Amino acid sequence: MSYPAFSVMVPATTANLGPGFDSVGLALDLFMSVEVTDSSSWQVIYEDEAFQDLATDDSNLIIQTIQEVARRYEKTVNPVILRVKSDIPLGKGFGSSASAIAAGIVIAGYLLNLQLTNHEKVLLGTELEGHADNVSAALLGGVVINYFDGEQIDFIRVEEIEATFITLVPSVELKTTEARGLLPSELSHKEAVKGSAASAVLAAALVQNDWVTVGKMMEKDQFHEMYRKELFPHFDDIRKHAQNLDAYGMTISGAGPSLIVAVKKGNEQEVMEHLKYHYPYYSYILVDSSIKGTYIKK
Repeated sequence: MSYPAFSVMVPATTANLGPGFDSVGLALDLFMSVEVTDSSSWQVIYEDEAFQDLATDDSNLIIQTIQEVARRYEKTVNPVILRVKSDIPLGKGFGSSASAIAAGIVIAGYLLNLQLTNHEKVLLGTELEGHADNVSAALLGGVVINYFDGEQIDFIRVEEIEATFITLVPSVELKTTEARGLLPSELSHKEAVKGSAASAVLAAALVQNDWVTVGKMMEKDQFHEMYRKELFPHFDDIRKHAQNLDAYGMTISGAGPSLIVAVKKGNEQEVMEHLKYHYPYYSYILVDSSIKGTYIKK
């Protein structure tokens, strides 16, 4: 069976927004494009130099995801060539692995005519990724607030996002596995209560598009920030500086290694220039949210 050529567009994401640990994801308007064409063997072609070290055979994460979705639905999928272009920085806290999984799910669904619902896509992605934050936002766009118990998933998607974002990217890459290794195996009951309260208010504020409150809650995390912030030069100073510039809030993007600052629309250039001047160690990327998740482009 041959397939007509098509492309899939997948957004970058940031996860957690502070206390929404492994549960809150936000889609960003940096995109990966995957052009899919018929082939006699599996192959991935990356057009960006930064991706040249990634696997290009059937061990590639996008291909593995396509094959796993086919297996779960007891379907046979023929090989394709995937030609990938991407604006999403690799290993910089923009959910690149979740983007690959999201691409694989949507490609498999299209090739096999599975007619997957959003719930089915997010559950598949969460099971494959291990947590819901990045992959749900990559699939659906906007902000997605998730609860996953290992078997079932529930989520709320929020489309209205009255903020824009500045990311501060250090030159040194930090692997997610290393960042997760810094986390404690347990939290005290008191810490867990504070963290869950901040997460609850964060979620409510996101639903109401109240970014003043979102920003406050972004800086009240108990689950991961205090254990990881030592990896970021001038972390506390950057936060204070951003506050003085009337930014909504600053936190770690996912597991790192980037920082993300939420700011009022229209203020982003001024805030970014101030931060650039004082903290030149970082490179800066200005991004907006994306209400688009992963979609087919023919």
